[in-house]
Amino acid sequence: MKSLSLNRSIINEFILVGFSIPSHYIPLIFFILFLSYLLTMAGNVFILVLYFSNESLHKPMYFFICNLAILDIIFINVIVPVLLKGVINQSNRLSVAACLAQGYLYFLVGTTQFFLLDAMCIDRYFAICHPLHYPTIMQKKTCAWLVTGAWMSSFVSHLAPSFFILQLSFCNNEINHFFCDAGPVVRNACTDTTSLQLFMFLSSCTLFFSFFIATISYTFILLAISKIKSVEGRKRVFSTCSSHALVVTIFYGSCMFMYVKPVQYQGVDEYDKTVAILNTVVVPLINPYIYTLRNNVIWNIIKSRPK
Repeated sequence: MKSLSLNRSIINEFILVGFSIPSHYIPLIFFILFLSYLLTMAGNVFILVLYFSNESLHKPMYFFICNLAILDIIFINVIVPVLLKGVINQSNRLSVAACLAQGYLYFLVGTTQFFLLDAMCIDRYFAICHPLHYPTIMQKKTCAWLVTGAWMSSFVSHLAPSFFILQLSFCNNEINHFFCDAGPVVRNACTDTTSLQLFMFLSSCTLFFSFFIATISYTFILLAISKIKSVEGRKRVFSTCSSHALVVTIFYGSCMFMYVKPVQYQGVDEYDKTVAILNTVVVPLINPYIYTLRNNVIWNIIKSRPK
């Protein structure tokens, strides 16, 4: 016990190893990441401004898109500033408290996005499969409860793992990643992590549960679309959910690449970090542009504005 206490007192910060980048590529990589950050912020702020300044967008789907934009803004500000600092310095130092806070916010916001995407799936399901009942079911109160439920479900699902992580003693302060992902942090623990890993597994099941809801919703949606006789009608109906379907595919795909793999490949290498860039930088970047560039309603609002 004495040695564990000693280790805990010594490890008061973590070193994020990040990427091995040749020095002559550092300015280019930094510029690309910083530009991605600015474009992500601009795209999501644009969605928020558009939503709050146009009453015609005060509908369930755009309410959910607005909340997704808020989550993306929080998400990139949790990850990207630390990543940029790490690119410049080729490593990054974070206090244990800051590192654990970053990891918690990453999973809190990420899981909330899962549940919010499910809420959007449910919205599209009722809009396409039960259009007559849609205005009655998807009222403002229902939408507000779905968003609140997404946040609360995410918060509750990460309570137990967070509690156990806070009790850990650490023997090594180097994390082979560019942010404080749970797996690399836990591998630095010198105390038993069996209970923690069980709760982490249960928390990760939210990914499969969320994916299951999305799959079931879109199965019914595609069946409903296939019953429409005219090709033009099928295209028109599918266009109302195609943007969301694309975001769902990219979001779940990137997360599964990161976290669903055999036990013997649970370490973090350069490939895993590259996939993590897809999830933490690329996905938040393309989300707002998918929802705006592929949305005729938003395009019509932009075109109708006085020049």
